[in-house]
Amino acid sequence: MNLKAFMFDRKAKMQFMHDDLHADESLADELLQHIPSVTSRPIVFVCIGTDRSTGDSLGPLVGTLLEEKKLESFYVYGTLDEPVHAVNLADRLEEIKTLHSDPYIIGIDACLGRNKNVGAIQVGQGPVKPGAGVNKELPPVGELHITGIVNVSGFMEFYVLQNTRLNLVMKMAKTIANGIYQAGLLYNKQSWTNLEWIEEEKTN
Repeated sequence: MNLKAFMFDRKAKMQFMHDDLHADESLADELLQHIPSVTSRPIVFVCIGTDRSTGDSLGPLVGTLLEEKKLESFYVYGTLDEPVHAVNLADRLEEIKTLHSDPYIIGIDACLGRNKNVGAIQVGQGPVKPGAGVNKELPPVGELHITGIVNVSGFMEFYVLQNTRLNLVMKMAKTIANGIYQAGLLYNKQSWTNLEWIEEEKTN
């Protein structure tokens, strides 16, 4: 859980509500604008959070939904069965860097924000910083991040997280997972196009 989503990164962010008609398409478009060429680095999504807190379950819910969709283009870590959280985050990041050569990591995490922004999904450059709002020294995650504002910040954050509606978190997780899935389909098509172009270049 990143409680200070608006403070650590002042770069411009793409933000849209999870229930917007084209929210998943907007997320897919934004991802494809940032992730590297299909011929270079593996794309890895690290879904951070725990199912022991409703508000902090966004990440592992997204990871589980993506696991069920059986993505071909991207790698996913952090599910309800095998969550990536404060205790194992550093070890899992080391594992990912061992398994993948120069991975392009996208961190996914829940956060708290202003009341008017609850339900919003944000995409921004730079890492997500889990634990930043509760003074935990955890490693930053990703060159790009996706955060979902699940509830209101400013007072008794842990209580707020525990009392966040699962209905909202689940809807946000589905939107994020659908957006990533759509990006994966388009990314896969791009990979075939690029490979065909490379083969043509070799034969000319």
